[in-house]
Amino acid sequence: MTPAVERARQRIAAQKALLPQMYASVDFDRQPERFNDEATAVMVRDCGPPELRVTDEEFELVRAYTMLGDVVADAYAGLIPQYGFKRLIAMLVQACDQGIAAVEDAPPELAAFIGAMEATPDWVDMELVAEGARIDRNATANLAPFAIRGAFIATFLNKYSALPMALTGTLSNDSAARRVNETATFFATTVLPGALERHGEGFKAAAMVRLMHSMVRFNALRSGRWDSAVYGVPIPQVDQMPAGLIPIFLMAFKIVGQGRRTFTASERAQVELARYRCFLLGLPEELLATTPEGIVRIMTARNSTLRQGFDDETCGELIRATLSAYLPASRSPAARLHNVIEKSFAKGFFLRQFLKGDQAAAQRMGVPVSGLDRAVFALVAVAVGLRMGAYRWASRTPLLRGAADAILVRKIRALLQRYGHAEFTSDAGAYRPTPGVRAAA
Repeated sequence: MTPAVERARQRIAAQKALLPQMYASVDFDRQPERFNDEATAVMVRDCGPPELRVTDEEFELVRAYTMLGDVVADAYAGLIPQYGFKRLIAMLVQACDQGIAAVEDAPPELAAFIGAMEATPDWVDMELVAEGARIDRNATANLAPFAIRGAFIATFLNKYSALPMALTGTLSNDSAARRVNETATFFATTVLPGALERHGEGFKAAAMVRLMHSMVRFNALRSGRWDSAVYGVPIPQVDQMPAGLIPIFLMAFKIVGQGRRTFTASERAQVELARYRCFLLGLPEELLATTPEGIVRIMTARNSTLRQGFDDETCGELIRATLSAYLPASRSPAARLHNVIEKSFAKGFFLRQFLKGDQAAAQRMGVPVSGLDRAVFALVAVAVGLRMGAYRWASRTPLLRGAADAILVRKIRALLQRYGHAEFTSDAGAYRPTPGVRAAA
């Protein structure tokens, strides 16, 4: 056993002692059904070039972090019976905006939570993070408004990782729209200038998302509808990897396919942004690789060991609710048109990026992609590609770089207005079982 794996196992075991109100019923010595280390794991170990073969340590790290929640944020969420979730959110917002000293009678759990986020590790290069945010503003302003729904749908392809969203009542169109817009808000906020600095709005957004995840864990584990022997812990660290690392995983996969094994300077900055954003969300360094092949290996380890399982009453309903959701804040003709175009593009994006063009699989999952959808995807992809190319050219031109960046920042600010106010909350009163959840539990 390597030191990294041993540290991970110690962190997992400590959860029950530190947070008995949440984890007393969880057997951390029992491997949950969701973790599959059988044929797929063996196949991954034996296939491909040596530098892309998942190592035993990487498999063991994924196995361990399948059972890790978030000790500091979970401890704070565990105060819900005492303070109520609205008061916890209000104190967290004040601590982010004004510092922990400004919160009257701040509980020690809040101080520990904020302190963990403030403790920027030595492996983070904040100058690279700022440069990565500047580079990502192009895609955030121009591509994300069309792709976010498709990327969100991709998180519902497996019942073992999708169940927490089903429990929180995200099966309705309104709640699905809110979750999509909150996700878009988080990523858009974190690329604004200075947003990830201590008192920046991205830092606060990360804290809110982190607390929301812990509230989901707290409420799910106490709901009586969560079977830890099957699902492990709700929203473990390995299930946050895809959301935080999907863009750089796709980039790394493409780079490896081209035969490269190193990032360019701009690619490395984007990786650093993603790694720091993941750190703020509570992910450990061991899951945040720095090389193309390392990123591909750790994501492959996570994906190959997540037992396959598509439950239509959980996954299918989540997908259909997300596809049916109306995302714009207004009902103007322009907003309605954008919703139609964006939905068609999202289907095409999902089909291409996550299903490798398998239309039959998309149909089975409740994502029918028509000829019109494919045509819209192609046209929007060309238009977005040309626009992003123009901004990339401007960013490399000294006389235009500042002006181009200022325009992108304004576009992102406008998008945030369109996404609406993000609440980042999880109220136990909204939790309701679905037929699929009842069967699973």
